[in-house]
Amino acid sequence: MDYASRLEISYYNTIAAINSAHKIYLVQHRESEKIYIKKILNVYNPHIYEYLMEHHITGIPRLYNVYEENGQLILIEEFISGVSLQEMIDERMLTLDLVIQFMEELCDILEKLHILNPPIIHRDIKPSNIIITPYNHVVLIDFNAAKYLTDTADHDTVLLGTKGYAAPEQYGFGFSTPQTDIYALGILLKEFSFALPVPTSIFDAIIRKCTEMNPSDRMKTVQELKIEIEKLQTRNGKKPQHTTEFATWKNFIPPGFRTKTPWKMLTASTIYLFIFWICLSMEVKDVTVFHLWLERFTVLFMMLSIVFCCFNYRNIHRFIPLCANKYRLIRYIGVLILNFAVASSLLFAMLLLESIF
Repeated sequence: MDYASRLEISYYNTIAAINSAHKIYLVQHRESEKIYIKKILNVYNPHIYEYLMEHHITGIPRLYNVYEENGQLILIEEFISGVSLQEMIDERMLTLDLVIQFMEELCDILEKLHILNPPIIHRDIKPSNIIITPYNHVVLIDFNAAKYLTDTADHDTVLLGTKGYAAPEQYGFGFSTPQTDIYALGILLKEFSFALPVPTSIFDAIIRKCTEMNPSDRMKTVQELKIEIEKLQTRNGKKPQHTTEFATWKNFIPPGFRTKTPWKMLTASTIYLFIFWICLSMEVKDVTVFHLWLERFTVLFMMLSIVFCCFNYRNIHRFIPLCANKYRLIRYIGVLILNFAVASSLLFAMLLLESIF
């Protein structure tokens, strides 16, 4: 790293460690005060990062600085607000419409990489490497395992990728091609199928075609995959109704019952019963019956609102960008702000009603 590069990187102050083990940090530029992500990589292809910095691709974080020194690559890249796709899967926040949208957007991003000369193969597509913005758009991150497809490629000698998502050729059975990313998309689509409110088999044929052992038997391009997914969406002029209708009904199930996990349901039932008992048995002196019940119901709604806000009932976090942030601490701050706003609104409404009546 030359003197100018050292000086430039010194302008970024570390705010917090996002993942110390993987050397990922939240940093702030001292002059502009803008927030960025800093990564220090030990395994990388510098030419890929240099290309992505010079040729920004929509759906990939913008790169601002790339430095190489002592066998490490230091990146300064765009800070993306959102949550990982893995979190959405774990929280059962997916619907069939979102699955189709996310797959289509992933195909669009990968198509821009695969049509390059030579193509760039991501090789590590998985839910934790996909960020969903507050407006439900896909951002593909982490190009540590990415490589160029060259005519001289023989076999992948080192496994770079994630077990379960890595294609057979990444284990030394061949060399990585666009079909390697298509294999990972097939595994991702399979995981989507089980993460929906009602597990579905409508993607099974596509999954089989994407995850063939022999790369030549898989779909040829991500555009072909996108077309097949669009066919499912428009078949017979409508989407599968039983899944979307159930998903809509499931959205109204209160927190604690959405995953049908026994211990969560038991805990939630206990908490809800305790809240109802506390609120509906509270006593207030020197007030009319009307005002007593008004205060009881106000406190009840306030406590339920806090529970619903904390557990993102009806995806309410989308109204507060901080709640959809990828960083846990910032999300907690957003939830506190949301709870304060809801509680204040209910108290104001109660005072207004008391003044009227």
